[in-house]
Amino acid sequence: MSENIDLQQKWNSIIEFFKKEFTEGDDINIDGILYIIGVQELGNLGVKFKKDDKINLMHIAICTILEPYGYYEYTHRDSDGWPHFEILAELPSLKAGEQSVLIKQAIIKYFEKAQVI
Repeated sequence: MSENIDLQQKWNSIIEFFKKEFTEGDDINIDGILYIIGVQELGNLGVKFKKDDKINLMHIAICTILEPYGYYEYTHRDSDGWPHFEILAELPSLKAGEQSVLIKQAIIKYFEKAQVI
């Protein structure tokens, strides 16, 4: 039970950080956070991206945050500077709530490593 409380407190810290730094107080969802992680990992801050690029940025974020769990491995950057990953293990079949918890835990670890929270 205390693990869930700790997870929720850390998640709330991340949400507050994003509200303060990126949204001028507006709410942000997991997709928005993943987009920002993808932009950070790509390293092209301040660029306006097309819709397809935004999907690719979220994919970069998913691969990046799940890499410590052994699901993906970074392989290289292409000639345009986009990072690429290899799938090491298939993600387990998870219910929607379980998937959300895994993504939140992975985002929390990402920001703990970056010393944001």
